[in-house]
Amino acid sequence: MVSSFLFKSPSHVHASLPHLQTSKSLSFFLSSLSSEMPAEQMISSKSNPQLPNPATNRSSNQSLPSDVTSPRPLSLHFLDISYRVKLTTNPTASGRLNTILSSPSTPSSQERSILDGITGTAAAGELLAVLGPSGSGKSTFLTILAGRNIPSSGSILANGRKATRSIFRRIGFVPQDDVLYPHLTVSETLTYCAMLRLPADRVRDSVEGVMGELGLKGCGQTIVKGVSGGERKRVAIGHEMLVNPSAVVVDEPTSGLDSTAAGRMVETLAGMARKGRAVVASIHQPASRVYNMFDSVMLMAEGRCVYYGRGRDALDYFASIGFVSEIYVNPADFMLDLANGVTRVDNHADTADKAHIKQSLISSYNKLLAPKVKASVNSSIAASMASAESLRIGSERSGEKEAKDFTRTSWLKQFSILIRRSLKERRHETFNSLRVFQVIAAAFLAGSMWWHSSIRNVQDRLGLLFFISIFWGVFASFNAVFTFPQEQVIVNKERASGMYSLSSYFMARMAGDLPMELILPTIFVLIIYWMASLRPELGAFLLTMVVILGYVLVAQGLGLAIGAVIMNAKQASTVITITMLAFLLTGGFYVQKVPICMKWLKYTSFTFYCFRLLIGVQYRGDEISFYQGLSHNHERISSREAEVEGQVSIMVSIMALMMMFVGYRILAYAALRRIKT
Repeated sequence: MVSSFLFKSPSHVHASLPHLQTSKSLSFFLSSLSSEMPAEQMISSKSNPQLPNPATNRSSNQSLPSDVTSPRPLSLHFLDISYRVKLTTNPTASGRLNTILSSPSTPSSQERSILDGITGTAAAGELLAVLGPSGSGKSTFLTILAGRNIPSSGSILANGRKATRSIFRRIGFVPQDDVLYPHLTVSETLTYCAMLRLPADRVRDSVEGVMGELGLKGCGQTIVKGVSGGERKRVAIGHEMLVNPSAVVVDEPTSGLDSTAAGRMVETLAGMARKGRAVVASIHQPASRVYNMFDSVMLMAEGRCVYYGRGRDALDYFASIGFVSEIYVNPADFMLDLANGVTRVDNHADTADKAHIKQSLISSYNKLLAPKVKASVNSSIAASMASAESLRIGSERSGEKEAKDFTRTSWLKQFSILIRRSLKERRHETFNSLRVFQVIAAAFLAGSMWWHSSIRNVQDRLGLLFFISIFWGVFASFNAVFTFPQEQVIVNKERASGMYSLSSYFMARMAGDLPMELILPTIFVLIIYWMASLRPELGAFLLTMVVILGYVLVAQGLGLAIGAVIMNAKQASTVITITMLAFLLTGGFYVQKVPICMKWLKYTSFTFYCFRLLIGVQYRGDEISFYQGLSHNHERISSREAEVEGQVSIMVSIMALMMMFVGYRILAYAALRRIKT
């Protein structure tokens, strides 16, 4: 087992150094051995690579840009970050029975540790690369560092002070899954972001600059849904670059890119760091030349840190604790092999060997590096606190001021931009060929079934009116129920960056829905009204149109409210199905003698009020009684009409629909307010 990995004592290290970068490693160890210091300090020096020091980072010799868009320097310190999730066991039925019989306690729950004691610094002006195999906790760590998740223990400091909500708004975060509107073009996506965050005179230049830097000009007029995975990732990064954050956290920015494109991407991130930003990125299998661009490297394995320090010192550190590669390899590949418990590419260690290697790495880090990392972080925090007053982030008052400066757009401007973006995005969804065909086909089918129906045939006319109520109640509510669950991720991301307020987004969404949601019902009524020969007066036609359009908006409001309350598309669709079924059954057409215990349901049904108004438009005064006298089903029709018309007046129906129109939207907004970003 020992031969499967090269565990070497310090006396054997020199013999193995030629297999690595001989001159560099040799000079490191010879300088350590020849230095005049006690033996304990000599060992400590050999096992401790140079730690990142924000006071001496590469941007310290460069003056930051002086224009108003230059980010304020922001160094992030993370201290003993741990994250645990509870795992509740779900035993079988027999297992639950045995548990109940043996003990009255509740089912046991276990905790799984995702992160354990991660400490370090993401310094302003530096690029920190987070490496590690899949499942090592990289993505969880990045979401916590960006303020999108809350750690179980530990703290995040910004320039030596506790990071507040206003500070996290200054951190740009690009998740692993690209969160973008699919039907906007690349240029439109970046333009709307710039319009929300930058002065109007800088929007065009900023967008063109970002597209040129990221190589997106060739696909600028292509919708996001149609670009490649690598281009979509660059659009997501460009989205955050336009926000002009003080720090940038990127999860897997090189996924899906070839080595050349990945190199350009990392060069872009390094360029962002040189402008004074703290840049943190998890990189998947970086090439050698990409690895050389990293200022600092953090290697993670099973939620623990096994290396933190300068990238150029990583191989020397691992050699000092006995892990040396027999051949020259990419440092990143060698480190990822170690994190996986393998010391050579051609070696297939068993499970025990892998566990031994990982445990050795963790114990060596805790013994040799962890104390020095904490000391370095503490000194960095002290230096940051000393300069916090000049950077104006040392107090809540200054943080609030920065948050206001960071959000430059007024509410009306946000509303205007968001409604334009909503209209451009929604036009593809609302007017797709399948949906248009569905509405037109239903209109022609119903028009053919009730072709030139007679006003004297009251029963058939009532059936047509109730069909219209059923179709648009179900159609509008089912389409609306998916709105907020589908947009939750992107809205939370943009709001976390301070791009706009929830109220401006909600009002723009509601206003943008009006023309989109009302065009198809208008076409439907135009077709079916004249095919079925409903009341020919222009006034009756316009009143029918108004009733249907208002009814569609009420049904849409119900779908929005249920979707916002549940925020799960599958569960919300189930709830809306049951709700609409209850409304239709109590709408006054299928059952006239509703049981007393369920009668109250009809007064909550907007289908009931819509049906009542449509009857009032088509049959005025005592017309219906007159036609009932000519019908062979006089008693049946009279009973249905009495049930629908006799209990509520037209004005009551109008007021009820207006209250539902407003009430459902208030409920939807209140439900969205409870969601934390």
